[in-house]
Amino acid sequence: MTLAVDAEGWATAACHCQAVRFRVRLAEGLGTARRCDCSLCRMRGAVAVSAAMGDIEIVAGGDELTEYRFNTGVARHFFCSRCGIYTHHRRRSNPDQYGVNVACLEGVSPFDFAEVPVNDGRHHPSDGGGGAIGVLRFERARG
Repeated sequence: MTLAVDAEGWATAACHCQAVRFRVRLAEGLGTARRCDCSLCRMRGAVAVSAAMGDIEIVAGGDELTEYRFNTGVARHFFCSRCGIYTHHRRRSNPDQYGVNVACLEGVSPFDFAEVPVNDGRHHPSDGGGGAIGVLRFERARG
């Protein structure tokens, strides 16, 4: 897996149809990759990494983004209105951070990670729960 970044640390990213394109500086590179078991994350199945609030720049297609909120309405989840791909979200657990879908990052696939920690989103950290509850593993088939 190769995350291509420019001299200032910006990586390029896009949704599936390329209507939404953005640049992002990851808070800790790919080292923050994780999944969550809340109802939305369970269904979308994305691996997310972290970026600080000022470290995402929508380059094209900002008008194609649609927003979804549920439960407390604090977390803001963004999707391309054309292809439906989740690109990023403003976190409830840390509203100064975004979670970014690794599948949108140029050169990165969620299947590049042998193990991805899974966080307890059913018992959200903001409600006194949270923390790691397991790992999701990927092993390539032989042959």
